[in-house]
Amino acid sequence: MRRINYILIYICMLLFAMPMMAQQPDAKDILERTAEAFRKAGGVKATFTVRSSEGSSTGVICLKGEKFRLEAGGVTTWFDGRTQWSYLPSNDEVNVSEPTAEELQSINPYALLSLYKHGYKLKMGKGDTLKDKSLYEVVMTATDRKQDLLCIVLFVNKETFRPSRISMAQRGGDTAVVIINSYETGQNYPDSFFVFDKKAYPTAEVIDLR
Repeated sequence: MRRINYILIYICMLLFAMPMMAQQPDAKDILERTAEAFRKAGGVKATFTVRSSEGSSTGVICLKGEKFRLEAGGVTTWFDGRTQWSYLPSNDEVNVSEPTAEELQSINPYALLSLYKHGYKLKMGKGDTLKDKSLYEVVMTATDRKQDLLCIVLFVNKETFRPSRISMAQRGGDTAVVIINSYETGQNYPDSFFVFDKKAYPTAEVIDLR
């Protein structure tokens, strides 16, 4: 589940569309505008691809404010702002928990937006290695080498200010890239969409970890 949570961080960092408000924004400016635009975006739906040393996988994430619903790695996760449900079809079970503030740093779309404020240095990449010159490159480097995420590189379209992909290096040498395949804003999600529905999974065993 920890890997799934980190993947969610990477995905969410990509999903907040940004208005074009300046021709040459700095790294911090980009992240702050990302957060503000997300708060105004309403419901968001995106499909994505994760590429890592373990192979390639796809998924879908839906967000509204601090709520989200994620389908990735064969697991469906709901979060209603307080309670999280994770359904594992292989075991036909759902784990119920109430994430702590620290745990929300890895699973909560709002919490991740402050990640750069806690132990990361920001800078704009030179983009020398990019074939696509239409992208900005934002680099986040951990100040503590014991961090799980040592380096995060966010690629943002210069014209639309919408993130297109992110690459990251984890402690231990693992690397991964997340690519956004589609992105839709203005989705009208009821609050119940972000809550596990027992009726839809009548045989699932509910394991309450709270």
